[in-house]
Amino acid sequence: MDPLHITEFGSERYLDKVTSATQPPSTAAPPSQFLLPLRGAHPPEAEDAAIRASEPKRLEKKGFLSFRKFHAKAPSSSNSLDQGERRFSATEPLPRQSTSFDRQFHFLPTELQIEIIASLPLSDVLNLRLTSRSLHALISLNEAPIARHHLDNHLPAYAKRLYPPPSPSALNLHYLCGIWHRLHVAAKLSYLMCEWISRELFLRNTEEKKKAFAPQRERMRRRLIPLLFTIFHFFETYRDLHLKYLAENDGKGLLREPYTINPIEAQIMSLYDDRTLLRVHEVFPLVISSFCRRLRPPSYVGRVERSIRGYLRDKPPDEVHVAILCIGGLRDVERIWEVKGYNTRRAAVDNWYNSITRDTAEQESKKRRGMLGLKRKKSSFTMGKNSLGDAVAASARISGDAGMTTRDPMSNFVFNTSLSTGRPMGPLARDQLKLLLSDLPILQKIFLETAEALILERKIVERASDIKRNAQIFTDLIYEDGFEEEDQWLYGTVAPESVRPNLEAIEEDVLE
Repeated sequence: MDPLHITEFGSERYLDKVTSATQPPSTAAPPSQFLLPLRGAHPPEAEDAAIRASEPKRLEKKGFLSFRKFHAKAPSSSNSLDQGERRFSATEPLPRQSTSFDRQFHFLPTELQIEIIASLPLSDVLNLRLTSRSLHALISLNEAPIARHHLDNHLPAYAKRLYPPPSPSALNLHYLCGIWHRLHVAAKLSYLMCEWISRELFLRNTEEKKKAFAPQRERMRRRLIPLLFTIFHFFETYRDLHLKYLAENDGKGLLREPYTINPIEAQIMSLYDDRTLLRVHEVFPLVISSFCRRLRPPSYVGRVERSIRGYLRDKPPDEVHVAILCIGGLRDVERIWEVKGYNTRRAAVDNWYNSITRDTAEQESKKRRGMLGLKRKKSSFTMGKNSLGDAVAASARISGDAGMTTRDPMSNFVFNTSLSTGRPMGPLARDQLKLLLSDLPILQKIFLETAEALILERKIVERASDIKRNAQIFTDLIYEDGFEEEDQWLYGTVAPESVRPNLEAIEEDVLE
């Protein structure tokens, strides 16, 4: 090669010499882990051919029946396989061994496990307890932090005002499930009432009219949920205080005592603020009238038309309505409301009332026996499915017998945790039912007279005529403005969307 000063400056020969002089000696680059489809790249077959050409050829001697040839070729094939494996391992990474999710979850610290479980919906947390013993023990031993997370992030403010949470050490899943059970009942009953009101009162019968009325129906449903939740609290507290009053006065109820204001109702209404008391008092007649209308025959033309349509039973008496409200509460109201068909719904009401009024000895005496007492007995599980009254009667017998040493096998699903206490307004014993049935109030006087007297006494309104009624109530339920102020009053100052329960969010009852 000529020196640099001989060649012409800037010529191709000069540039080639400069490049060759400055470039370091080439070394073998390590094989890349990524194979890119570059132009001019050699395929793997060409690489194998080049490797085979570079290997030294071995002289082989032919032996008898070519055994030596066979043994001589075996090492070369193994060497090529080893080289192919090394080449494969250099170009592609080895597959990682996957670990199942449950093992990865159990490897986490307990604090992280509880934080993950607490972020799940309450129904998923309860279902997770039934998957394994370890998860059941983990959730049962850490009920307080899980319930605290849901209490701070998912419960509305009005629910916590009516049912104040216990101390942090006593907070458990039973308190949380009780709140969500009441919210479920309020949301479901609000949905059923809005469907009936829009169809019967606003006459939105066709699909086109229902679609046009959908925004007003949604606003009405959303406003009814906290009011129905408060009514649930009223009847639940009324039943407990009524039983306590009867026990303290040796069974002498309020019907034998003269009073101007019902003392039990006044004690409950002292827990409500002025705005809550006024709004619930305005909506309470709508709730009672819609429930009573649900238990009436669909036609008022006459007995002939009702007989043709098959509506042979009249409406139940007022004592039945009062018993359903004061003993069963809004949960039984919602169950009866869901029954389709007037005759079926009317039969369910009769079965429910007969189950709480008939004595146990009378029921046993009316059972029919076959010849020599060998008749096949009907399964109690099948009998519990027949009607609403049979199911309530069966649950009342289970909870009312104090001398029972064995419990229903279905109750063992909750094991021995806080959820074994049962749902709010559970079934009562027979002696408690007798005391309440003998001292039930009059239907037209429940809540209304005491609430109106307290509203005027607290000077929430100046005159009784200022209390909104009938058409004014429907206008307030469907009007568009005022949601921000209501949300601040009902749900709190800074409330996330999760504390505004809708029907889809709490459609599943966690205690059933």
